[in-house]
Amino acid sequence: MKTIKTTLLPILASLALLACSAWAQDKTQPAPAPTPKATSAQPDAEPPKPTAEELEAKFKATLTKATMSGRWCPIEQGTLGAEKEDQYTILGVTKLGGDAWLINARIQYNKKDLVAPVPVQVKWAGDTPVLIVDKIPMPGGGVFSARVLIYDHTYAGTWSGGDHRGLLKGVITNDGDAKPAAK
Repeated sequence: MKTIKTTLLPILASLALLACSAWAQDKTQPAPAPTPKATSAQPDAEPPKPTAEELEAKFKATLTKATMSGRWCPIEQGTLGAEKEDQYTILGVTKLGGDAWLINARIQYNKKDLVAPVPVQVKWAGDTPVLIVDKIPMPGGGVFSARVLIYDHTYAGTWSGGDHRGLLKGVITNDGDAKPAAK
């Protein structure tokens, strides 16, 4: 039976940092001839970057009627504990404004089955949404925080709740998608 602390945890993140380097040019040699700009017909052309609206639409589609199936493990005294299977059901997401969103999650625990709106922030690491929950009080006590990164129908993150914390990871399927086999 799932507890509330493990049922609402798909809300997390890992941020990616990009580095860029400068190229120095030798002044003693003539500058190379300019190369023509790549066109969309050329294979090395960069595809256009998606707009904020396109990224948000993809995010909504990923988490609408979605099942997040994976594993989580506690962090105990600085070491990883045993992995446990976990599953979350997300009915949908709604943008409230700015980076504030509401995730409608189905929560099943202690013979209860309810839909709860979970407020999250969504920050973007390039084209990748990162769900942030900060010090959200949960029914039955406890305050939880989490960071969950969503990418290409997968998720990974970290969570904490008082004196316990852990990591989570898994795959996201939508109604009609093939469900992953449990191992």
